[in-house]
Amino acid sequence: MPENRITRLVKKDKKLLIAYYMPEYPVVGATLPVLEALQESGADIIELGMPYSDPIGDGPVIQNAAHTAIRHGVTVRSILDMVRQARDGDGCKKITAPIILMGYSNPLIAYGGDCFMADAVEAGVDGLLVPDLPPEESEDFLDRAKHFGLTVVYLISPVTPPERIELIDSLSTDFSYCLAVNATTGTGKLEDSGTDRKLADYLERVRRHAKKKFVVGFGIKDRERVRRMWELSDGAVVGTALLQHVADAKTPEETARMAAEFWKTLQ
Repeated sequence: MPENRITRLVKKDKKLLIAYYMPEYPVVGATLPVLEALQESGADIIELGMPYSDPIGDGPVIQNAAHTAIRHGVTVRSILDMVRQARDGDGCKKITAPIILMGYSNPLIAYGGDCFMADAVEAGVDGLLVPDLPPEESEDFLDRAKHFGLTVVYLISPVTPPERIELIDSLSTDFSYCLAVNATTGTGKLEDSGTDRKLADYLERVRRHAKKKFVVGFGIKDRERVRRMWELSDGAVVGTALLQHVADAKTPEETARMAAEFWKTLQ
C-alpha cells in the first residue's frame, strides 16, 4: 500500500504547523471554505474534530464548537462526505493537505470499525486520533488502521512516565502528540505546567525516549508560542485559538477569511 500524505510529509525535514477545526463551526457551510483557507494559508496538516456530546478531553471552546456542529447536523458520515468533496475540489479548491480525524470511540463503534476505516480512506482521510482509546487496549484498532493505511496518533502528557512514552512512541504510526499542559484543551496555559524550563525538560524527556517525531498542542495561540514549540519539538497544533478567532463569523466566507487571517499571524 502506498504511503499516505502524513507519512510522506513527516519524512521531510520540516517543522509542522497543524490546524484543528470543528466542521460547520460557527455556521453551516463553513467547512470547505475553511479547509481551503487553511491550506492556502500554510497549514501543513488539518485535524478535523468529530463532534461528540461528551468530549471529556476538550475545554469549553471546543465543547461549544462540538455542540454547535451537532446542532448543524454534523455526523461522522457527513464529515467523511465533506472530506470527499474537499479531495475532489467540489465546492473549494482541491485539498491536498493531510487530514486527521480527531474524535471519541463511541461514534466510531456505532459506525462500525472496519466500515468506518474503509469509508475514511475512500473519502481521503489520512489519520486518526482517538483520545479515549488507551494505547494498551488498542492493538486491534491499530492493526486495522494499518491494514487500511491510516496513520494513528497517540497522546503523551507531562505526567507520562518514560516507559509509557516509549510504548506510545512505538505505537504511533508517524508521530506522537504531546500535551503542553495536563489539562483539557483551551483551559490550561503553558505557564500552568510551571516554568518554561519545566516544559523544556518535559519535551526533552520525550525526545530521549521517543524515536519518532512528536508535535505539541494545548495552549498554543500565537507566533511566539508556535516558534517556541518548534524549538522544542517537531511541530505545533493550534485549535482553540483558531475556533475563538472565527467564533463571531456570520457566513462561510467570513469564517474562511477570519481563519486565513489568523493562520497567517502564526508563521
